[in-house]
Amino acid sequence: MRRNNESVFFAEEYKMGGKIPFLRVPWKTVGQVLWNLGLIIIGSCVCAVALNGILIPKGFVSGGVAGLALIVHHVIPNLPVSILYLIFNIPLFALGWKYVGRRFFLYSIVGTLIFSSAVQWIYIPIPVQDKFLCAILAGIIMGVGTGIILRSAGSSGGTDILSVMVLTRFAIRMGNTVIAFNTAILIITALLFSLESALYTLIFIYVTAHFLDLIVTGLSQRKSVMIISKSQEEIVRTIMKNLNRGVTVIKGRGGYTGELSEIIYTVITFRELSRLKRLITRIDPDAFVVVSDTTEVIGHRIGNQPHW
Repeated sequence: MRRNNESVFFAEEYKMGGKIPFLRVPWKTVGQVLWNLGLIIIGSCVCAVALNGILIPKGFVSGGVAGLALIVHHVIPNLPVSILYLIFNIPLFALGWKYVGRRFFLYSIVGTLIFSSAVQWIYIPIPVQDKFLCAILAGIIMGVGTGIILRSAGSSGGTDILSVMVLTRFAIRMGNTVIAFNTAILIITALLFSLESALYTLIFIYVTAHFLDLIVTGLSQRKSVMIISKSQEEIVRTIMKNLNRGVTVIKGRGGYTGELSEIIYTVITFRELSRLKRLITRIDPDAFVVVSDTTEVIGHRIGNQPHW
């Protein structure tokens, strides 16, 4: 083994008196793989705490493939959730191979194996008796765990693959996709068990979706800002200099006055919003400012979505 000046290591084999490199892997790539696997392992362990500590003991049902596995487990307790989860993921992996990138697909296979192993071996009892509080706590834990997994280049399988596909193609939030997909699970739960169980499951699913969005997109939420001001040149210079953000100037005309004006458009992070408002107020207190949420931003330096 040796390392060259580009911090690349490779194995060499000796053949016919010469050295022939047969493996060449950049250190950066190795670091990315370890980082993604670390996120999947941590997220899977967190999700396993919610499953084994609350959902299974309280008789709750989760959403998606995990929910289907829980339903079968509650009906036939001898069938472990971890094995059922692996079996039910096979059709989704077929979809993932066709519509999702190969890297995401391979990481998801590994993620499913890690997730199933975590569910099989990790059990931490949760000392909460009230079912309503249990549903909320389980949703928080599961949402955080799933969000950590989806911050990697893969997933833990299940509806994660479907939600990423919908987000990529239609820009629909993953949490909303999960809620829509889980409607069938709620109906089955109400029919097989009780309406009360379905309602607790609904609470769990809603909290999970909220914290999933918070972890995946909420903490890196981008804001689009439109500014109309007579001091637009100074505002443009201030944004580019103080915030180091790009600015687009759009030609406009007042609908009532008919006066020509220029609209400043920029995209910033949530943390930069208060600073931008202070800068605008200092330059022009009468400026007209519109701030909007963004579902997804793709682009150099300001993008906020993982590369699935």
